[in-house]
Amino acid sequence: MGILRSCLGGSEWVIRTRDDGLITDFVTCGAQLFRGALKPCFAALEAALVALPKDEAGVRLHGIKSLRPLLDSDGCIGAIAANVLGTTARPVRAILFNKSPETNWSLGWHQDRTICVKEKREAPGFGPWTVKSGMIHVAPPFELLTRMVTLRAHLDDVPATNAPLLIAPGSHTFGRIAVREVGEIVRRCGKATCTAEAGDVWLYATPILHASEAALSPASRRVLQVDFAAEALPSGLDWLGV
Repeated sequence: MGILRSCLGGSEWVIRTRDDGLITDFVTCGAQLFRGALKPCFAALEAALVALPKDEAGVRLHGIKSLRPLLDSDGCIGAIAANVLGTTARPVRAILFNKSPETNWSLGWHQDRTICVKEKREAPGFGPWTVKSGMIHVAPPFELLTRMVTLRAHLDDVPATNAPLLIAPGSHTFGRIAVREVGEIVRRCGKATCTAEAGDVWLYATPILHASEAALSPASRRVLQVDFAAEALPSGLDWLGV
């Protein structure tokens, strides 16, 4: 059995995984592994992404029609989000990450705090605004992020030496965390290493604190990361979608 350790509230607790690799307490931990969930659609996923650049660290995706059936609420990826958010869950942002010997980077502890929209419209609580890869991003009211989930679909094996995502279990329950408080929250929650095999899918609470180190033995580490939401945006804003 795998083990995730945390020290929320100053007392140590342990979340164990079943023999099939599924963490059984997503609400408390903020993460859950779905072992082999991609197997029925692995070939279709690779085919949908085959034309994308392989020498870039991260590629923001939009308009890939062959990807949508996999992300719909009855698709092999989207169904996982729908189990948490309901059948109105929809993919609202997707990024293909690839660490390799040529693109091997590290990323410090942080929360994801922006969403991607079709156009800029002033709305209470939304801002600041940025443009990334030609797509409009904005920081929404934090409460909206707490009603989203993020899935990471693994196309390559990610052992401990190939830069698996690190999370602070339970940190998604702390709300918006100030930069000066991140280190203390990570200390209290502990760190979990999210290793994976090709075909696995990790489900995360979108606001969870996470980080990534450079790979010790870099190899191809393709990960499709997709944010899901189940609600419309206010004030005429609309999700850009995938």
